[in-house]
Amino acid sequence: MYLTLAVSGLAGLGMITTAGLSGWRGWLALKRQELNTLHAPDAAPIGAPTAGSRIEIADLKERIRKLEAIAAGVDL
Repeated sequence: MYLTLAVSGLAGLGMITTAGLSGWRGWLALKRQELNTLHAPDAAPIGAPTAGSRIEIADLKERIRKLEAIAAGVDL
C-alpha cells in the first residue's frame, strides 16, 4: 500500500517537473527569439520611433486628454 502510494506520488512529481521544465525551455526560446529580433540588422533602432508609432502616441494622448476632460466634467 505505502509503496504504491510512494511510487504514484513520485510519478506525479516527475510529470509536474517535466511539464515545468518544458514550459521553462519554451519561455527561454521565446526570449531568445525576442532578443534576436531586437538585434537584427534590419530592425529600426530602439531609440528612433517610426512615423506610425508617433501617430499612435499622438492618438493615445488625444484620447487621454478627452478622458481627463470628461472626468473633470468639461464639455468638449
